[in-house]
Amino acid sequence: MTLERNRPDEVRTQGMPAPEQVPSGPRTAVSAAVARRLFHAAVARLDITVVEEPTGRTLGRGGPLMRLHRPDEFYARVGRDGLIGFGEAYLTGAWDADDLAGFLTVPAARMATLVPEPLQRLRALVTPRLPSHHRSTEDNSQANISHHYDLSNDLFALFLDETLSYSSALFDTSFTPTGKGPGSVGDHLVATPPEPTDTADPARHHPDLAEAQGRKIERLLDEAGVTDGTRVLEIGTGWGELAIRAARRGASVHTITLSVEQLELAEDRIAAAGFADRVHVELMDYRALAATGATYDAVVSVEMIEAVGHEFWGTYFATIDRVLAPGGRVAVQAITMPHDRMLATRDTHTWITKYIFPGGFLPSVEVIDQVTRSETTLRLTGQLALGSHYAETLRRWDRRFLAQRDAVLDLGFDDLFMRVWHFYLAYSQAGFASGYLDVSQLTFTREDR
Repeated sequence: MTLERNRPDEVRTQGMPAPEQVPSGPRTAVSAAVARRLFHAAVARLDITVVEEPTGRTLGRGGPLMRLHRPDEFYARVGRDGLIGFGEAYLTGAWDADDLAGFLTVPAARMATLVPEPLQRLRALVTPRLPSHHRSTEDNSQANISHHYDLSNDLFALFLDETLSYSSALFDTSFTPTGKGPGSVGDHLVATPPEPTDTADPARHHPDLAEAQGRKIERLLDEAGVTDGTRVLEIGTGWGELAIRAARRGASVHTITLSVEQLELAEDRIAAAGFADRVHVELMDYRALAATGATYDAVVSVEMIEAVGHEFWGTYFATIDRVLAPGGRVAVQAITMPHDRMLATRDTHTWITKYIFPGGFLPSVEVIDQVTRSETTLRLTGQLALGSHYAETLRRWDRRFLAQRDAVLDLGFDDLFMRVWHFYLAYSQAGFASGYLDVSQLTFTREDR
């Protein structure tokens, strides 16, 4: 189905709802005591420093500093809600860190082993499940996307570069071949980590970020074989930069999105670039593509699969397979996690799904290869991993976001929103800096029948 453009009366800039109060009672007392013991045991194995106030007790082996301002609240929240409670305790100010991303990077590198293995087996019994209204069905998907991307175009413009690219950049570094990847992957390249670079004014970006975003897009277009006359489908418009660059190559572009705010600004940017006749932007769920009967020489999608949901990965790739013309190519940029962690965390409700991306879930490269091999004629033939580049991209976004605090508040957001987004950006940066998360450009071609 093609969705109706239903713009809200005003942009949702009222800030985030406050975290719930921790209930008192025996259950909270017991779970807090367990959380305290597990946290102390984990910290004792980590290169961090944790200071419990007001006693001044110090934990850890030394390293990035975390201050527990209200330990009782912290342990109660973690005991009741696990990692969601950990993040919410930051939002309430129960703990803080001067270098939030640096601190979070240390435990992120040991995420799979911080909880003793016998307790990990109980995960399914104690971990909250993803709410049904967050699942990325056709009925829910537009609301899920709107929750994040329709906050305010002006907000995103405050910390993104001038290309308005909200995905990992690709800085000017070399690629290292690492041999074969999982399954049928052919060329498997890893991008050399970039050198951190900043402007003197943290509210401004170094110009190489926009160049790096352009490099990322141009490589995807090259991988998809986009040239003059190519019929391109883009799943997930963003704010239109990829569509503009594809049209500049002489391609005709059909780009779809579920974000009303992004659609409107993308159309304006495309028209201003002089490509309104080459690019058609449409508010559409990817599942509706098959019914259109259209086919494309190239399909490109940048960091959209994360919103699909694991139940629908087969549908997503089968749809791409169905609309891809003979000889066509597919290039997807995807955030991924290790396969074993992906299997262990399916259907889990997390801090990220609660506050940032309802319905979001990260695949592994292995499961992408498995799904495409079993349910489509697409074959994964190339991979460029650039997780270190996402860590640097996020570091720059977070630095600029914090420097734009007054401008963010002027848009109608509040201090809680600032803490939510700082934690989100730092938490994400830590995931990539530690290697727990990765992002790859994946190339697919069709197997001959």
